[in-house]
Amino acid sequence: MSANPYPLGLRLDGRRVVVVGGGAVATRRVPALLDAGADVLLVAPELTPALRARADAGRLCWVPRRFEPEDLDGAWLVQVAIDDPIAAASVSAVAAERRIFCVRADDRLAATAWTPAVTRHGPVTVAVLGGGDPRRAMTVRNAIRDLLAARLTPQSATPTRGAAPTHGQPDAEAATAAAEPAGAADTAGGGPVSYTPLT
Repeated sequence: MSANPYPLGLRLDGRRVVVVGGGAVATRRVPALLDAGADVLLVAPELTPALRARADAGRLCWVPRRFEPEDLDGAWLVQVAIDDPIAAASVSAVAAERRIFCVRADDRLAATAWTPAVTRHGPVTVAVLGGGDPRRAMTVRNAIRDLLAARLTPQSATPTRGAAPTHGQPDAEAATAAAEPAGAADTAGGGPVSYTPLT
């Protein structure tokens, strides 16, 4: 049995985060990274309309091609949002060589970092890791959200009836990714990687 994960809040303001993949999973992950002030580099041949709009607005840098190892130059974190396990493994292997933490939506056990289910209340951030089970994490997160919404306002400890905002999704979207078709991969010589973005 593997050791328990070490919870950590990352301060990403101005720091490079690489997101590989331009599908629905990347669309869900990118807004939280931008909210954290991350310098997001998005590597994908194609993007969803929502991601394309953010790229066109200059909110992130889009490289319209498949992943190459040099994409991780200067990165602090990489999020792999593709459903081709061979291509995802190639990206995470490059990250491991460079000692960059890697979130993998296709395989939580192969990842070196997980994204939690998150709720925020003013300066308070609650992040829940459910042992890799996204449903468990979201259930616990929702219970905490409802409890805080019943007791706290965003600025003080006075009772409120307002709903608390909820952000983020736990990792392990592999449960849905398993139903998606996998793309081909070309990893010979550490060259470009082909993949199908998760949807």
